[in-house]
Amino acid sequence: MSRIIDGRKIAGDLKKKLYGLAQNLAKETGITPGLAALRIGEDPASQLYVQMKGVQAKELGYHFEEHVFPSWTTPEILGAKIRELNEAPSIHGIILQLPLPTHLDKFQFLSLIDPSKDVDGLHPLNAGKLFQGREGGFVACTPLGCLALIETVHDHLNGLNATIIGCSLLVGRPMALLLLQKKCTVSIAHSKTQNLPALCQSADILVVAIGKPNFIKGDWIREGATVIDVGINRLPSGEVLGDVDFLSAQKQAGAITPVPGGVGPMTVAFLLRNTLYAAFRHARQTFPL
Repeated sequence: MSRIIDGRKIAGDLKKKLYGLAQNLAKETGITPGLAALRIGEDPASQLYVQMKGVQAKELGYHFEEHVFPSWTTPEILGAKIRELNEAPSIHGIILQLPLPTHLDKFQFLSLIDPSKDVDGLHPLNAGKLFQGREGGFVACTPLGCLALIETVHDHLNGLNATIIGCSLLVGRPMALLLLQKKCTVSIAHSKTQNLPALCQSADILVVAIGKPNFIKGDWIREGATVIDVGINRLPSGEVLGDVDFLSAQKQAGAITPVPGGVGPMTVAFLLRNTLYAAFRHARQTFPL
């Protein structure tokens, strides 16, 4: 049976470090890391995600604000709030909770966020820095968390075959770039990919983010591979499943993330890490992580 990669423990260890650094920053500079979340509409999943982020931010001693707007909010109102938060000295990180209502263009509003406060790493400037391999930008939190989990299994990634199932802007594409920077040979699969099982079987590292419960079967997985399951699929029964058929995959993989308890905690932990990094930069302090 494969090793279970405990995302909760790894995220918890990171948050302990963040707590200590945040306390030291406040003592030395008087600056408390500040995170603001913008949520439009009453989508239950979005409500839960923002609440989770807020609770954990406050546990680390951060200042947290949630700004909620009705689903009919106009572009002018949302844009004005983003500009206000861009100028707020107590706010170091801004997140725009997706998805947005259909009348609001997410790219327009992600581009309005000050890149130095874009702790979700979705502003075109930060995405461009990742593409070019330049330091100093923010990287999307879920891919960062996935990479941290992978590095608990592998001492080095040079030359390993990595396959990413899903090419979203939030996960698949930035994940591919991070693994390329680690000198992996990277393949990205999408809805038009042919012979997907064979592509999966070629992977030393398999990252799956497609939103289809139990889609990836155990016999698709190379023996000993590291499997990172990003999917969170809530069934009508209330059961939560990943994109990978965990029971069958566990027999093949060398290491695998569970759902829940794998990638999810890491996403929030790296959001808090990015926010603290932004606060350190605001204070003109060297960030030690």
